[in-house]
Amino acid sequence: PEVTASTGLDALTQLIEPFTSVRANPLTDGFCREGMGRVARSLLPACENGANVAARTDMALASLLGGLALANAGLGAAHGFAGPVGGMFPAPHGAVCAAFLPHVMAANIHALTERAPDSPTLNRYDEIARILTGDRAARAADGIRWVQALTAQLRIPALGAYGVRVEDVPALVEKTLVASSTKANPIVLTREELTEILLKAL
Repeated sequence: PEVTASTGLDALTQLIEPFTSVRANPLTDGFCREGMGRVARSLLPACENGANVAARTDMALASLLGGLALANAGLGAAHGFAGPVGGMFPAPHGAVCAAFLPHVMAANIHALTERAPDSPTLNRYDEIARILTGDRAARAADGIRWVQALTAQLRIPALGAYGVRVEDVPALVEKTLVASSTKANPIVLTREELTEILLKAL
């Protein structure tokens, strides 16, 4: 179940980030929408019952769709963080992505609202929330809460469980600033914003 949860949450991150990437395009949008819907209905069932073939099939396809999406549209700051963290600490990649994902979503939405209020990406975060929750009236904040609730249900630990400490934050932020994944984030996040995300993920 732990491997299913971690890899499944990596797949989810690899669908949300290309959908909000600066390189998002009509081809990858279709992959992301289809994949997010499959994760929303099948990740938890796949973790609860490893013999659930339908749920595992959904997750296998969602993972493939995420791979196609990221290869053609890039990722974002959650993966920008996950690379350096995974390189410095014995932490499963998907669990690290999951620890960052809701905080990156919140920071991106806040930064876009403050500095680029006309950005169409804000509407995309609303759409993500509708896909994940199944609620046609859902807004971006509902999507963040859905991700947080799922990671809690799947018992994804904070980064401190893998040995990441406050004193590691400056070095990790510097590495994240220059990570290739970070370059596709929907808005350029400041060093201070990245620091805040990392502190929240601890």
